[in-house]
Amino acid sequence: MRPLIAIVGRPNVGKSTFFNKVCGKRISIVDDIAGVTRDRVYGDAEWCGNYFTLVDTGGLDFEEKGEIEKNIFNQAQIAIDLANVILFFVDGKDGLTNADRQVADYLMKRTKKDIILVVNKLDNFELDNLYEFYELGFKRVFPISSEQSKGIGDLLDEVVKCLKENNLYTLEKRDDIKIAIVGKPNAGKSSLTNKLLGEERLVVSKIAGTTRDAIDTPFKYNGKEYTLIDTAGMRKKNAIEDSSIERYSVLRTIEAIKRADIVIVMIDVSEGITEQDIKVAGFVHEQKKPSIIVLNKWDLIGNKDDKTINKYKNKLKEDLKFMDYFSSLFISVKTGQRVFKIMEEVERVLKNANKRISTGQLNDIIQSAIITKQPPSKNGQRLKILYATQTGVNPPNFVLFVNDKNLMHFSYLRYLENTIRESVDFTGTPINIIIKNRSEKEDY
Repeated sequence: MRPLIAIVGRPNVGKSTFFNKVCGKRISIVDDIAGVTRDRVYGDAEWCGNYFTLVDTGGLDFEEKGEIEKNIFNQAQIAIDLANVILFFVDGKDGLTNADRQVADYLMKRTKKDIILVVNKLDNFELDNLYEFYELGFKRVFPISSEQSKGIGDLLDEVVKCLKENNLYTLEKRDDIKIAIVGKPNAGKSSLTNKLLGEERLVVSKIAGTTRDAIDTPFKYNGKEYTLIDTAGMRKKNAIEDSSIERYSVLRTIEAIKRADIVIVMIDVSEGITEQDIKVAGFVHEQKKPSIIVLNKWDLIGNKDDKTINKYKNKLKEDLKFMDYFSSLFISVKTGQRVFKIMEEVERVLKNANKRISTGQLNDIIQSAIITKQPPSKNGQRLKILYATQTGVNPPNFVLFVNDKNLMHFSYLRYLENTIRESVDFTGTPINIIIKNRSEKEDY
């Protein structure tokens, strides 16, 4: 695993702005409202050929006593315990506050790890604002402006120096498999993530909408590197509040789906399979992502018998007929029922998504389909399929060269896809069939 750098401090001192700047993209939501970051948000970073992971945390607030605030504090506390180096952020414009003193005292008592005091928001490097922070007792003090990208290089040099002194740096770039978990609010996405990771890595609450960011969490399974991406719940458009934070959250979820290698679509089966569940699955299908439909809270379905699960499976087949290749699991995160099967299914679906068919086998399948059902004709001219080849994976891509692609009817294309699926197991993954005229073959 890469070394871990935790970014901590009281609310609204610019932690997420720094996190996004160093990671090179907007991963954490940044807003002027204090307390926007709730969970630990992970992002990979590189500096001068050295790779490490940054973790952004919610503000350490010793006054707030609500459930969410306590969970945020717990998440920051876990990040401190797991980190190799801690960046303690303060606001140089505000000056030293009692809240900063409380955080400093807490860190001194909590850990003996390397702590770097980062005085942020010094846009013009007002060094006179820096000196009062030395009374906190930290040896390493760095003035920066995350917004203006000033002083960040010197700070990262110091981070790398700390890592090298403890033999914690790595020069290797991680090539992990990304799993996005999506669904409506309160379907159990964060609870599932925590269960799979075996720890309380994310804030879990009965309050819908607790998760705001798409949160990347690296882990290992069967010797392979994975990253779980827990996302904000996707609600109906007319149910989304007029809030930039919530709109950003939905955008992050969409981005998470796009960058994922496989997507887990979570459905609260106790509420039935709703129109919004189908829309979420439909978006995953449109993005041509391998997926697993996970129906959670199976323990809440009463009066089950040997026919109950088939009733729900038939409902899924009807509602998801546009993606009838889907893979499904009925689980209970709360009781742990069948949760262990999820990673097994992830591996199976990914294997299918990355499967290749030899050119000879593929053409045999297509020729068998043609013999069974003749291609369509139009104005006396019949479609001829001359040659087929596979050009890519995840999703599997196939190109069919024909005499005239305008003769291909969508129903026959669907028939060919079904024939391929009957011959080769592509459960859980879409496949993409491209039709090309004979003259376009030279491009391949």
